[in-house]
Amino acid sequence: MTTVNDLLNLLVLEKISDTEFNGISKTIGSPIVFGGQVLAQAINAASRTITNNRVLHSMHSYFLEAGNLELPITYNVSVVRDGGSFSVRRVTAHQKNRTIFILSASFHKEEEGYDHQIPMESGLKQPEELLSWTEILQQYGDFLPSSMKTFLKIERPVEFKPTEIVNPLDKKDLPPFSNVWFKLKGSTKDLDLATKQQVLTYISDYNILSSTLYPHASKAHWGNTQTASLDHSMWYFRDFDFDDWMLYSMESPSATSARGFARGNIFTRDGKLIASVAQEGLVRPIVK
Repeated sequence: MTTVNDLLNLLVLEKISDTEFNGISKTIGSPIVFGGQVLAQAINAASRTITNNRVLHSMHSYFLEAGNLELPITYNVSVVRDGGSFSVRRVTAHQKNRTIFILSASFHKEEEGYDHQIPMESGLKQPEELLSWTEILQQYGDFLPSSMKTFLKIERPVEFKPTEIVNPLDKKDLPPFSNVWFKLKGSTKDLDLATKQQVLTYISDYNILSSTLYPHASKAHWGNTQTASLDHSMWYFRDFDFDDWMLYSMESPSATSARGFARGNIFTRDGKLIASVAQEGLVRPIVK
């Protein structure tokens, strides 16, 4: 995938019935299905059963088994409730006879209410001052571990620019924080809110677990640690557009028992908070 159109084609599912949909998979460099893809496809399935114009405001999910890239994924949607203000859907994802993922999503009618948000961190380097993943590969590829080089070589519909480049060869522990600017490749005009939320959800599964390894970077890295998303929750606050760079600000409050917890906030470039994310992942040291 190289542009947002490729991503949209991946996220829009084949309709089997009013509550059953099929999806295909594209690799992001991993031998298993990318969690962000499953999240976004499941939300696509749930959204297509909403007929009262309600807007997604939260979702909570669990990754149960690794997805096979070669097999289609079937998403079954259960209509849990359509109340006076909220509609709830439950989505179960299957490959053959295996349940690989479950998600609950809540949709809310449009209402007026109180409005506040935390501010975006000030003083961060702007995207124009930073190197993208592509540029990092071009400039430092000869010095990067082979697994990282392979990952960075994959074509993506999203460009990422971390505010700080972590040197994998510099064995020192780091603070559990990370800020990454991101922008879609290609035209994003005329996307409706539901589609924008699905794309944002896809992107939200990138980068977030990295902050759980930073405090242990003197000894831990992707090559000697088994990692996997265990769950993923997200809250959607405000409408937005993808026409400029956006900031994903992440932190890891805790890691213990081979699990790391991370949370993040997603801002528009002008500081509007549009979503928050929480994820716990497996971060298991590989014992040789």
